[in-house]
Amino acid sequence: MWSNFHTHSAYCDGKGELSDIVHQAIELDMKALGFSSHAPIPFDCKWCMNKQTLNTYLAEIGKLQAANSTIEIYSGLEVDYVPEVISPEQFKHQLDYVIGSIHFVENLPDGVPWEIDGPHINFLQGLKAIFHDKIQDAVCRYYELTREMIHTAKPDIVGHLDKIKIQNINDKFFSEDEFWYRQEVLKTIDVIQKAGVLVEINTRGIYQRKSKTTYPSPWFLEILSERNIPVVLSSDAHHPDDLINQFSETAVMLQEIGFKTLATFHEGKWKHFKFNSNGLIFS
Repeated sequence: MWSNFHTHSAYCDGKGELSDIVHQAIELDMKALGFSSHAPIPFDCKWCMNKQTLNTYLAEIGKLQAANSTIEIYSGLEVDYVPEVISPEQFKHQLDYVIGSIHFVENLPDGVPWEIDGPHINFLQGLKAIFHDKIQDAVCRYYELTREMIHTAKPDIVGHLDKIKIQNINDKFFSEDEFWYRQEVLKTIDVIQKAGVLVEINTRGIYQRKSKTTYPSPWFLEILSERNIPVVLSSDAHHPDDLINQFSETAVMLQEIGFKTLATFHEGKWKHFKFNSNGLIFS
């Protein structure tokens, strides 16, 4: 039995109503399902929830929780961290859990936030305009913001930690073996370990064919395993059909790396369970 806590719906840029997603989760014999639409942002964002629909979203989740006894349903949001603009801390009191993610790094000359996981041409434009084509400066700032978010907002889950790598197609800009990059990762892992937050292992890049590996990369995961940092497996589903996409394959990899357990929200608390390629083991 699997669980997934990174799930998008028609409330943001996902496909499918909440009830459709619950139906699919039950069909898949999932143990728990967490909804995590992109939180409202106080600037134009085509893939975020509208601020006016947040209460409706939470109320609908509440109704689904009350109506379903065969699956645990939880309320969450994926919240961006943009200094002095938005933070996961702002939404915690309304939710069962919160995912904190970095999608924006600094502002373009016209004041528009630079989205680092959008179209590659937009990434190149921002890299030139903000960081004068210095990829190391841009990536270091990405990880610096991640550390700042963890330190100041302490989300339950840190979302797709190294997602900026999707712009590094075929190691176009750098190798993940480079010293400076590894140092940024290690500094970030230090902050994660001290804060005691969960790290998301996100499969979306694989099934979307935007990355050959999970977020984070396997070598990154090896360090997390060595330090006994807890992880939660997620698909970042934007369609009901993707709720457990690549879970079995990823579970095998995680066992080979050395992970013994995965975290899941169970009976209202984060708990850790053994797993295999078929799912979490609750017995």
